[in-house]
Amino acid sequence: MQEQVSVTGMILKTEPVGEYDRRVVILTRERGKIAAFARGARKQGSRLLASTNPFCFGNFRLFAGRSAYTVGEASISNYFEGLREDFTAACYGMYFLEVMDYYTRENNDEKEMLKLLYQSLRALLHQGLSNRLVRYIFEIKALALNGEYPGIPKDGQPYDESTVYAVNYIVNAGVEKLYTFTVTEKILGELAGIADGYRVRFMDRKMKSLEILYEMNEIPC
Repeated sequence: MQEQVSVTGMILKTEPVGEYDRRVVILTRERGKIAAFARGARKQGSRLLASTNPFCFGNFRLFAGRSAYTVGEASISNYFEGLREDFTAACYGMYFLEVMDYYTRENNDEKEMLKLLYQSLRALLHQGLSNRLVRYIFEIKALALNGEYPGIPKDGQPYDESTVYAVNYIVNAGVEKLYTFTVTEKILGELAGIADGYRVRFMDRKMKSLEILYEMNEIPC
C-alpha cells in the first residue's frame, strides 16, 4: 500500500508528461522541494487542472511511490490570480519561482524560503511597492537564508547610510516584516547594484524570466 503524505506548499513549475499528465515541482513546508506526477491533470474537467499550475499555494495530498510522488488531491488556498492579470508582475513572480527552484533541495528545511516566496508574491500585488524594490529585497533575503550573504560589498563604492541600513534590515528582519518600507530612487539604484553583484557572484544559472524583464526594459541594464 502506498504511503499517503499531506504537505503544504507552492507549485514552482510544471511540465507536460505524455498526453494528459503533468510533472510538478512543489516547494513544501514539510519536505523541502519535491517533484510529483499529476495523472490526468491536463484533461478538461480534471480536478487537478487548475490546482497544478505555477503559483498555486495550498495543501497537497500525495502518494509516495518507490521513486516518485503522485498528486492525489489538492486544496488551493491562494492561486495568486492577480499575477495572471499583470504580465510584468507575473514575470517577476516567475523569476522568484525560478530562484526558489535553484536554491531549495529535497528533505531540507525550507520553511523560511517558502514563507519568503509567499510574502514576496503578495508584495508584488501591493500597489504601494515597486516591483524592482520587491525583487531586490527578495534576492538579498534569499541569499541570506541560504547562508551565503557576504556582507556589504567592499568595492570602494561609498554607499549611502540609508542603503547600508536597508540591506542590514533585509538580512536581519523576519520575513513577515520585509515589505514594510520604501526607498528613494537613489537608494533603489544602490540596492540594485548590490543585489545584481550578489546574483552574478553566487548564482551560476541564467533565469529566463529575468531575461524577459530585461528585454521589456522593465529592469535597467
